Amino acid sequence: MRSLRYCKEHETRGSRNLVSDMKIKKIDPACNLDTVRDGRGGIFTFYPGKPIVEFNFQFVNKGKIRGNHFHPEFDEYYLFTEGNAVVVTKSDAGKEEFLYVGKGDCVYIPQGVPHVTYAITDFNMVTFLTKKWDDCKEPIVHENMGMGTGDHGDPSYKAPAK
Repeated sequence: MRSLRYCKEHETRGSRNLVSDMKIKKIDPACNLDTVRDGRGGIFTFYPGKPIVEFNFQFVNKGKIRGNHFHPEFDEYYLFTEGNAVVVTKSDAGKEEFLYVGKGDCVYIPQGVPHVTYAITDFNMVTFLTKKWDDCKEPIVHENMGMGTGDHGDPSYKAPAK
């Protein structure tokens, strides 16, 4: 069983968060519960640790991957808006670690941390970057995480025939 500790940083934001020593982390949202009580739904707020300068909407088909890489120049946040997936990384010792994610989950991936996201179902997410992709000298470096091949940054990737 993975050891968990209480994350004091989230206490001031109105949520109690148990986190592991994994480099990628789920971020718990804050919520003004009056936005739920009023019967219209709810407003959940995430607080990124660094300013966001670019975001992208992604569609990923069941059984496919996004990732097999790391970003040497920026942190990345995922906000899942539909479906289910597994975000996989590796510990410093090379052991696979993962987060099971679905609609409403927010994941933080620090700069330089290898990752891949495998679609259990079709899923959609918004990715948020802390540096503009086009401002990076090297925005992405391929690293096979063992969950499939052919993603952006993969040297063996071949574009579909037109």
